[in-house]
Amino acid sequence: MTVVTEPELSIRGLVKNYPGVRAIDHLSFEVGAGEIFGIVGPDGAGKTTTMRILAGVLAPDEGGATVAGCDVVREPERVKQLISYMPQRFGLYEDLTVDENIRFYADLFGVRKADRAARSEQLLVACGMSEFRARLAGKLSGGMKQKLGLVCALIHTPRVLLLDEPTNGVDPVSRREFWAMLYSLAGQGVTIVNSTAYLDEAERCHRIALLHQGRLLFCDTPAHLKAQMPGAVVSIVSSEARRVRDEFAIAEGVASVVLVGNAVHLFVDNAERRIPELSARLKSRQIPFDEIVHAVPTIEDLFVEAVREDAAHRGAPIEAPAGGALQ
Repeated sequence: MTVVTEPELSIRGLVKNYPGVRAIDHLSFEVGAGEIFGIVGPDGAGKTTTMRILAGVLAPDEGGATVAGCDVVREPERVKQLISYMPQRFGLYEDLTVDENIRFYADLFGVRKADRAARSEQLLVACGMSEFRARLAGKLSGGMKQKLGLVCALIHTPRVLLLDEPTNGVDPVSRREFWAMLYSLAGQGVTIVNSTAYLDEAERCHRIALLHQGRLLFCDTPAHLKAQMPGAVVSIVSSEARRVRDEFAIAEGVASVVLVGNAVHLFVDNAERRIPELSARLKSRQIPFDEIVHAVPTIEDLFVEAVREDAAHRGAPIEAPAGGALQ
């Protein structure tokens, strides 16, 4: 596991319970300054609860967390001066213009008028929204609303930016533009914690924490996590991908099967040995396929295998992601 020196953010043994549910189960990790850190998992994994604790708006039942050395439980107001928290539904005022929303949040964060104009202009240029300053927020597209939310969240120049699934429901082009802004911010030294169920976004983070039912499965760089996976991944491209998935749901040497677009990823014990066997079985069943190859594992493969092992250890049912996002 990668060791982070002088963490900007640290959580230790966090536990949070709701009636009948343990939302966070002894969660611990650290985030370095200028790092883009992803909290990745499906609905119910504990992502939003973790973010709310880090933002100082929710108290844990056990454990603690610090931001820039400040305790989020004992010093929540001091922490709020160092961070900006952008929840899933950021509070833009749709009957105000872009400029008026920015001015409102600048006043809320206590930004001096002398600094406001320059900071606002810098952020609007960075996100390509300068020409929309007079437009009502309610008339913006979903992607532009998220970018305006980010501008408002950054108007007071926070050290740590907490983003709770900021691109959920945003079109792919706007998501790329949003991530370009995040890389720019990280380059300026801003620490970013981004929760997401989008697996491609997990690949873009410097490091990720994979969560499942409130527990930490893995925490490291995407590349290192994938390199440490035991076994191998075989990718089968087929016009009848669902049929391929069903065929190998239970097969010798196959631990798990995941649909990835028009392909099926099979987690196997040995790719070189299993590919000829899998190919022969497809042909004997007259299931068409275009390609069967030893593939580079994805974060989705990692997550499915980690959940499978966790479920097998606890005797629980296995959950699998679908459609490129964790559901």
